[in-house]
Amino acid sequence: MSALTVLQHVNQIIGILFLICYSYQLLYVPVALWRRHKVVRSAPLRRYAVLISARNEEAVITHLIDSIRQQDYSQENLDVYVVADNCTDNTAGAAREAGAIVYRRSDRVHVGKGYALHFLLTRIREERGDQYYDGYFVFDADNLLAPDYVSRMNEVFGEDCQVVTSYRNSKNYGDNWISAGYGLWFLRDAAFLNDPRTRLGLSATVSGTGYLFSREIMLRLDGWPFHSLSEDTEFTVDCLLKGVRIGYCGSAELFDEQPTRLGQSVRQRMRWVRGNMLVLLRRGGHLAKGTVGQGGLSCLDLLLSMAPAIVLAIAGTAAGVLATVMELLAGGRILPMLAAAGMSFLVPYLLLFLAGALTTATQWRRIRTSAWKKVLYTLTFPLFMATYVPITVLALFGKVEWKPIEHRAVMTVRELK
Repeated sequence: MSALTVLQHVNQIIGILFLICYSYQLLYVPVALWRRHKVVRSAPLRRYAVLISARNEEAVITHLIDSIRQQDYSQENLDVYVVADNCTDNTAGAAREAGAIVYRRSDRVHVGKGYALHFLLTRIREERGDQYYDGYFVFDADNLLAPDYVSRMNEVFGEDCQVVTSYRNSKNYGDNWISAGYGLWFLRDAAFLNDPRTRLGLSATVSGTGYLFSREIMLRLDGWPFHSLSEDTEFTVDCLLKGVRIGYCGSAELFDEQPTRLGQSVRQRMRWVRGNMLVLLRRGGHLAKGTVGQGGLSCLDLLLSMAPAIVLAIAGTAAGVLATVMELLAGGRILPMLAAAGMSFLVPYLLLFLAGALTTATQWRRIRTSAWKKVLYTLTFPLFMATYVPITVLALFGKVEWKPIEHRAVMTVRELK
């Protein structure tokens, strides 16, 4: 059997495994498309603290604080806290002038958002006590909030939903294929994963920013003990293992800035992939055990969402490289190998295109860019996702560290088009 035949068989097996692992998500599609009559819940007026970890975010942080101050929620019950984390610019001064309560943190050893959030929560507890706030919002400094964001989240938040995540849109979706790739993925994650999960009684997942957790969660955690490269995934796993169901509020809209440069995007996603790998190594066994207990379907859902993509991407790449080398050493021709590799990408491309096209069509009015760009970036979405294959390999063997993202989409929520 030639190496070319081996490569074809390996690609077929990997394709079948991908379908087995992810085919259950097809059941989410009709659930997501089923539109229910929106019922506005009456909710008590709660007191919230907004937590913002900022590192050299002078250019954008005032716009986030402005969007918080423009909320239709009672400002007397909404305090904004910023930790200027190892900043070398005027982030602290800009945030303070915009009306935030600001603390400076300087620690070159314990670097990362998780450490900054724990530092901020510790300071708040020292000055306000443990019972002052009902819940804590977490945002990144480049975010913007729709005017009713806090009100909508407050409607969902409660004893049954002590953690709530929101709809993550993009400020700069139309900048290029990279920002659109991010944006389309986050829209799909909100509309076709977290929304149907919530409707089916499963747990949503937290994705970096735009979420709310209760005082009880903070006290149980004794601050914020998650310091890995993917602290959001670590937090999600911890919630599921503790029987805490994460709710989702699709009417609470947050706008996030996406990277536009490939090098920056690769570094960021290497960190995400490496972080998820480490979380799987540390907590994957616990998640697997959790599949047979209360909340088992949510644990299984998260496990299937994380593990196969990492394992199969590495296995497929390694098999492809090995088969190509063996074929060339045996005197094989390069063109048939390239053709076989191209055919192996055709089916994943079509599946990702359909996922992107469905998301674009259903979220059309909420995507902030021109019509022709919405169509164009649906076509490039599978290419963006394909870059995860080499990124996964690089994350396995390369140097990964946390680095700040440079923000260029400087705008107010009123300037979003």
